[in-house]
Amino acid sequence: MAQEPRVVVGVDGSPGSLAALRRAVPEAAARGAVLVPLLAGCPSDAAARRLLDAALRHAVGGWPGGVVVRPVVAAGPAGPALVAAVGGPEDLLLLGTDGRRRHRPGLPHLRGARTGHHCRAHARCPVLTVPADPPVPYPGPQTGPRSPIRAA
Repeated sequence: MAQEPRVVVGVDGSPGSLAALRRAVPEAAARGAVLVPLLAGCPSDAAARRLLDAALRHAVGGWPGGVVVRPVVAAGPAGPALVAAVGGPEDLLLLGTDGRRRHRPGLPHLRGARTGHHCRAHARCPVLTVPADPPVPYPGPQTGPRSPIRAA
């Protein structure tokens, strides 16, 4: 029996992972695939489920309709867990990045970079790296109607 296609997305609550989750929902819908948000290395299953629920709420407004969602909480490092969650070449693996290599308190240094390298080297499917959404600049206070600039 053929396994149903999956769109697996690494979730850790970072801006990059939330952007990847936002991208994963329409990818899963377009492919008729199961959405698999995966959180690895969390010491408590209950805490991990809360974080996955919060990530879905923040990224896409809650559990998306029209897409089957099967969240996974995995023990151990994220890279091997994400690769193991992928079934085959018809699947898609999404990873978020903030575009910068920096230490995040409480996480091993360059954990995200190691996860990405591991997934790109070992996944049996395409790996899509999604950058964090850029911050929206504050336009400043509006001081009345603006007229178009005209060349003299």
